[in-house]
Amino acid sequence: MSDRFVRLAEALTRSGLSRSSLYRLEAVGMFPRRVKLGQRSVAWRESQLAAWIESRAEAPARAPEAA
Repeated sequence: MSDRFVRLAEALTRSGLSRSSLYRLEAVGMFPRRVKLGQRSVAWRESQLAAWIESRAEAPARAPEAA
């Protein structure tokens, strides 16, 4: 089965994240790593993005922190 690449605009739409949030989560290992396609081109593997979305749907809601 071949995996297609998802460019930034689609990754943002599908994840519901802002650009800065996506890159911040990726930097700390909480979002799939991008794949460099060329000198100025990156994308994410669709299967990894779908797995991340599914894992977020299954994650328990975080309790609000005590103030």
